[in-house]
Amino acid sequence: MKFYSTNNFNHQVSLADAVVKGLAPDQGLYMPERIPILPKSFFDIISDLSFKEIGYEVIGSIFCEDLSDEQIRDLVDHTLTFDAPLVKVGKDVFSLELFHGPTLAFKDFGARFCSKLMSMLLVDSNKKVRVLVATSGDTGSAVANGFLGVAGVDVIILFPKGKVSELQEKQFTTLGQNITSLEVDGVFDDCQKMVKEAFLDQELNQKLLLTSANSINIARWIPQALYYFYAFSKIPKNDKKVVFAVPSGNFGNIAAGILAQRMGLPIDHFVAATNLNKVVPDYLKGAEFKSMASIQTISNSMDVGNPSNFPRLLALFGGDEHLLKNKVSGYFYSDNETIETMQQVKKSGYTLDPHGAVGYRGLKDFMSENSGYQGVFLETAHPGKFKDVVEKALNEKLVLPERLAAFMSGKKNVEPLENNFEGFKSYLLNLD
Repeated sequence: MKFYSTNNFNHQVSLADAVVKGLAPDQGLYMPERIPILPKSFFDIISDLSFKEIGYEVIGSIFCEDLSDEQIRDLVDHTLTFDAPLVKVGKDVFSLELFHGPTLAFKDFGARFCSKLMSMLLVDSNKKVRVLVATSGDTGSAVANGFLGVAGVDVIILFPKGKVSELQEKQFTTLGQNITSLEVDGVFDDCQKMVKEAFLDQELNQKLLLTSANSINIARWIPQALYYFYAFSKIPKNDKKVVFAVPSGNFGNIAAGILAQRMGLPIDHFVAATNLNKVVPDYLKGAEFKSMASIQTISNSMDVGNPSNFPRLLALFGGDEHLLKNKVSGYFYSDNETIETMQQVKKSGYTLDPHGAVGYRGLKDFMSENSGYQGVFLETAHPGKFKDVVEKALNEKLVLPERLAAFMSGKKNVEPLENNFEGFKSYLLNLD
């Protein structure tokens, strides 16, 4: 299988090059040259399959030309070591809980897959790999924990000072070993911009082997499709259509769901739910796609004003904007609306984190406007990761899961970084 750049279909590379480089030289994102369509027989029995059995089939269909059956099984077995339960929250409304992994966030799936695949592809390399990661919260913790202790790989995380929750920070700033955290005096988009510039800098790439573990990397992005298949296998089988509502920041998660749909998964519609960083909802309602300065909100992992994965959304629909807008609806919500939703749902006995609340509200609004659907919203992080926000909204104390509480006892260790690329470049060039 070859992987092409979203900026130039004729620029095609191998799986190893796509994963190790992360970003194409023309700043395009890599996409598989063709999307395999799974047979009807697979969907006829999907409800009887385990999460891993689904994983073998889905990952095998994409990577069978590049990896052996044993490698595919090893990848899936390493990735799917925890469940993603589907929990009924209301009539025809289900929460897909993606927070049962090591860092209690959905990105654990992609980070574990990425670290395992990268180690497979680099097994014969004698050059140290530097993984550069920009994070607005959960990506940093998932990647740091996924790559912790991986031989031959150093992870360098850039995060915006004062704009990441304390618990999220603790999950990647206290680990040490091969994990370094750089605290940037700026916003997430500044961090992301510096990482992209590093990948395109000729001098850096001559001296260092740089790669990404953000969702721009196919090894982080593609495995997220797995839990859409798994969720579908658990949805009641009836005559109702299926809609998935996805809290969205960089839009890799919803793009993975659309990838699953293009592979044959019978999802009828998607809802892209955001906070006030509403570039894509505005676009879906007819505005020109135009990046904006990011706005700080209580759902900070979605505080993205220039979503990196937007080109993938278009590529998945063959560049057809009309088709994209026909299959995806956009909604956005203020912090007050997010808190109001958390309070309302708590009355029914379910606790939402701020991101899941945005997804839930988007789902409910879509279903109120469109009949005949049952829906799934993605609960992307454990409420305890946003303890202060959730406790204030619900006026009650949260009990942190033991593995979350353990992070809080760690000592934060970061290096300050000014908000300019030259400073970051100098830092990288001085690495041993």
